[in-house]
This record gives sequence, C-alpha cells and structure tokens, in this order.
Amino acid sequence: MAEPQAGDGPRSDTRGIVDARELFARVRFRRREAAPPLRPYLEHYWLIDWDLAEPYASHVVPHPCVNVVFQRYGDEAPWGEVAGVGRELFTKKLEGRGRVCGVQFRPGGFRPFAPQWPVSQWTGRRVPVDDVLTDADADAVVAPDEEDARVAALDAFLLGLRPAADPQAERATALVERVRRDRTIRRVGQLAALEDVSARTLQRLFAAYVGVGPKWVVLRYRIHEALERAEAEGRPGSEPDWATLAAELGYSDQAHLVRDFTATVGVPPTAYRAQQR
Repeated sequence: MAEPQAGDGPRSDTRGIVDARELFARVRFRRREAAPPLRPYLEHYWLIDWDLAEPYASHVVPHPCVNVVFQRYGDEAPWGEVAGVGRELFTKKLEGRGRVCGVQFRPGGFRPFAPQWPVSQWTGRRVPVDDVLTDADADAVVAPDEEDARVAALDAFLLGLRPAADPQAERATALVERVRRDRTIRRVGQLAALEDVSARTLQRLFAAYVGVGPKWVVLRYRIHEALERAEAEGRPGSEPDWATLAAELGYSDQAHLVRDFTATVGVPPTAYRAQQR
C-alpha cells in the first residue's frame, strides 16, 4: 500500500465520539502512531484506562473501519476480539478498573491481514481475535503499565502477521478517504463517475475491502460531521444553521438530516447540543 502522506499522524478530532468531553473526563484516552511499516494500513492505536467510582456508559458512532481490541476488566483474564464495522451506535458500560488497547485500521486496511475473507464477513460482528488472526497475546498487550510497552507489543503482533500489499485494498482506502475529505460527493453515482467505474463495481470493492457499501460510508461521514458541529463549544451566535448544514452535507432538507441524526445518536441534533451545554 502507498505510504501515508507526510504530516499524517493520529487524528486529534473527536468525530464519532458521543459527548466526547464527558468521556475524556471519565477515562484516560490516547491515540498513538503505529510503526512506520504499519501506517499505510492503520489509522492509529487507541488506549483507554479507567478507575471509576460508579459505572459510566460510553457511546460511539462507528467509523467504516475494522478494529482489533485487547481488553481487561478488573481481575478478569485479558482477551481480544476483531470488531467489524458497526452499523449501529456502539455503547459500552465501563465500571471499576479496566484497560483497552485498540487498533483502528484504515478503511480497506484490514483485508491484507486476513486476505482469505471479505471484510463484510465481520460487519456488525465481534469475534475472538484467535478466530481471525494468529499469535495474538492479549496479556502481552494489556499487562504492561508503560504505555510505550503496550504500543511496542501491538507493533510486534501486527508486524509478525506480515500483511501482503494489495492494490485493491489501497484503492479502497483511497476511495473512502476521498469521500471523507470531499463533502461534494453525496451519492454513489458521483463517486463512480469520478472513478470512471460502475456503481456495481464500487459496491463489490467496498463489500470485499471496507465491509459496508459506499452509500453507507457517505451517510456515516455526514452524521460524523453533524455530530462534530453539535459538539462545538456553545458561544453566542455559534448555533449551527442546521438547514444550511443539511444542504452542505447533501440532504434534501433539514428534516432528513434530523431523522438520520436522531436514528443514529438517539436524540435530535438541537437536543443533543443542549445537553452539551
């Protein structure tokens, strides 16, 4: 796969995290870069530690990415799983003490690590990591108290899998990134025309390498954008113009945006923004 562009690194935005400020107040959340040979395949590692006096439920609107997650809760033995692209709001109850070390792959980036299956095989599923990848040692990843040691263990595990370069995986990654960056792409037909391929060809590529269709990716990035706008700090005159935003994101009208946002996040965007205040 092509090398990531200079200046790339762990994202600093909060897109997809519902009520990010509350999450960061409850847990230690960090993103870390992978070893250079892995960066074309991975967005980043994400590390969470918590020690809570009372339970807390975190909520995430998933990205079109596969994650590999190693975790330990209290005194339980550590374990790992492959988490396919989640179609619904993901909710996780955290309590007591615990630790999670996650790998977020780039869209298209997981297939080279498990080339025998289409990525759609995992969509909406969470399966034991040993069912998909070899030589996973959850204890080696989550046991060290030193953060650098956890990152080094993740690097060693993934490098040991020796992912094979796959031009189709690279293409899928580039296409999803184009959708993410270019908000003028609002329909699958537009993307197909830009790539000079049929919509059916795009759908097959996305199923095999991303796990969800291109239409789903377009819609999900719309919701991420709307969620980030709703998360913006409340300042006089800073209330988003939802009708204008709906038009910018390609919705037919504000009501369509409100329906999608409510179905995904659970409350309308104005109510969600009021909660943040």
